[in-house]
Amino acid sequence: MTDTINFLLTRRSVSGSTLVAPAPDRTAVEKILTAGARVPDHKALVPWRFIVFRGDALQRMGQALHDRALENGFGAKRAEMVRRSWQNLPMSVAVVASPKPDAGIPDVEQTLSAGAVCVSVLNAALAMGYGANWITGWMAFDIEFLQRELGLAEGEYVAGFIHVGTRTTDPNERDRPPLDSITNWLDA
Repeated sequence: MTDTINFLLTRRSVSGSTLVAPAPDRTAVEKILTAGARVPDHKALVPWRFIVFRGDALQRMGQALHDRALENGFGAKRAEMVRRSWQNLPMSVAVVASPKPDAGIPDVEQTLSAGAVCVSVLNAALAMGYGANWITGWMAFDIEFLQRELGLAEGEYVAGFIHVGTRTTDPNERDRPPLDSITNWLDA
């Protein structure tokens, strides 16, 4: 079995709450993003882009999310949990879906390409020895907040936030569906 197949068969996301500094340096992040950008992309539309959060940007995002959580009525405890979770991260990458309307490629194909970017960024970080996970949550779907805080254009949204850092623990394996319960073989 090749190293790549072995990695794919055993890969496991790492909880963001267990990630610590150091985050990958800029050279490593560029390699991770380059791997992320090598996904299927019908007509080479590039219907996605990246926002990398490091240092003070994580502090600002944590506070902005805290304030928005309060505005949304989530309560002080949940708002504080969101603030701390972001402010304790070593790094995060927002994969911004940026569909190109009227390009002759259905939005769903462009959305799937953005999702492929998320998993490729995640796997590249994991393959390089970092801990990483892909989250969405309410903050990925609050378009007004994202437009105001991240400058997202009309029609853009966050396909995922990929949190990356140094792992402090090895994640436990989780149950996977039996292959025969999710597969139909059509041979004729």
